[in-house]
Amino acid sequence: MAASDPNIRASDDDRDRTAALLREHHAVGRLDPEEFNERLDKAFAAKTVGELDELLADLPAIDLYRLPDASLKRHRPTPGHSSALAAAAAAGGPAMRQPGRLSPAWATAWGSWVTVSAVFIVIWALSGMGYPWFAWIIGPWGAIMLGRWISGSHPDGGDRKPLQGGDGQPPELPGDHDQR
Repeated sequence: MAASDPNIRASDDDRDRTAALLREHHAVGRLDPEEFNERLDKAFAAKTVGELDELLADLPAIDLYRLPDASLKRHRPTPGHSSALAAAAAAGGPAMRQPGRLSPAWATAWGSWVTVSAVFIVIWALSGMGYPWFAWIIGPWGAIMLGRWISGSHPDGGDRKPLQGGDGQPPELPGDHDQR
């Protein structure tokens, strides 16, 4: 936040940017909690860019918008490696689907079913509790989901495995050929 004149009035964005930098410095241990809170209070009370600069003067510069480094090496598991999820995590690659009946995908699917069921039941109750029409929707939907859940399938219908190429390796990503 190098301004040519430290007497220029600070904007809300300037104060927010300074607060974000202070949070980063606190997170890595450069500021203890008391000093962090004191500087954060001063950042939000600052009137000028110079006051904000003083709060960061004794701290190294941090680029909050740093992009991933293109020179990062990707870990390729050896043939017969049993855990594609562990390999992806070690490579820092994209998060892979967590398998199993307690996966986030299943939690989302069941949550959707419960929400839609509750809405239909409330509509049915408010409309006089006549014929339970909602059962024709939530019954089969719930039965299909229960069958897939018991069989260990993925909520969208397929038995999903982590993505792999034909040789058991993760698929090649754009730019991978530069690093071999």
